[in-house]
Amino acid sequence: MVCHQFNSMARGHQKLQSQQKNAKKQAEIKKSKGHDQKTAAKAALVFTCAVCRSQMPDPKTFKQHFESKHPKTPLPPELEGVEA
Repeated sequence: MVCHQFNSMARGHQKLQSQQKNAKKQAEIKKSKGHDQKTAAKAALVFTCAVCRSQMPDPKTFKQHFESKHPKTPLPPELEGVEA
């Protein structure tokens, strides 16, 4: 019975070691990728409103934003030909 108890402790210890090793490996993989949703979303925001500094992904959204949030401000020249 003593031997059985020792065996389960050894397997428990191996399981713990294996989990730690796997967690470390996963962290390294995640770090090496370097791309996550947050950085990808930030990179997609190319247009910045000169009035409020909000960022938009495309000119159509930028024009809609400008017309609704800053109606009294004249439209910037880069949005003149854009259809909303």
